[in-house]
Amino acid sequence: MIDCLERHLSRFAIPGLIRYVVALNALVFILVRLIPEYAQVLALDPAAILHGEVWRLVSWIFLPQTPSLFWILFYLLFTWWLGDLLEESWGAFRLNAYYFLGMALCIASALLFGASGGNLFLNLSLFLAVATLAPNLEILLLFVLPVKIKWVALFSLIFPAGILLLGPLAEKMVVVMCLGNYLLFFAPAYFRGALESQRVRGRRTRFEAAKLPADESLHRCTVCGATEHSNPDADFRVAADGREYCTSHLPGREEQGA
Repeated sequence: MIDCLERHLSRFAIPGLIRYVVALNALVFILVRLIPEYAQVLALDPAAILHGEVWRLVSWIFLPQTPSLFWILFYLLFTWWLGDLLEESWGAFRLNAYYFLGMALCIASALLFGASGGNLFLNLSLFLAVATLAPNLEILLLFVLPVKIKWVALFSLIFPAGILLLGPLAEKMVVVMCLGNYLLFFAPAYFRGALESQRVRGRRTRFEAAKLPADESLHRCTVCGATEHSNPDADFRVAADGREYCTSHLPGREEQGA
């Protein structure tokens, strides 16, 4: 489906989308530092949206996730890096589709359940996508320790997993919806891989079951019990009575010898 959409709609994709998001995050961070109340005007507030403040449907993605200047620099640079990696891997259209789908699902969770994972889950979906596409890519944890991104991704899932296990139903639905873009993009591939692995295991099981044990013989003389293992040079024939004999005890041969 995504291939069909890309053929028809790729001209509408925004190249460098995440770079624009990062730049506006930086601008909003400065504005919020100067006027803290400004954050409330941009937040994803379902009640305010229903009262006509429709800009909130977009403005919430630009709200900074931390008041710290140090961490906002790290967050912005890291998000920029994630966006570039995904766009290089997928192309602009697929990244646009992934990000806007995540936005739509976060908005829907806010309208349906009165809460949303907001930027937390939207940006987590970007990180999980990179970790899935390049699980062995190494990053410097705390700028010092090299670690594979897949382990960081697994650690980052502890919080949403805790909500899914212990949270109320509404919060569980928020997690599922806000990470829905990741599920919709990657779950089919996981499912196909699991089915293929199951088919491979089934074929291997049938193959192993069909193999004869090393000590089991294909031929055995009805008279003397000789097999191709005990008498490698012997020849075996099936007689008219349907039984198998070595050539030395083949019915008729003995009578000829007599």
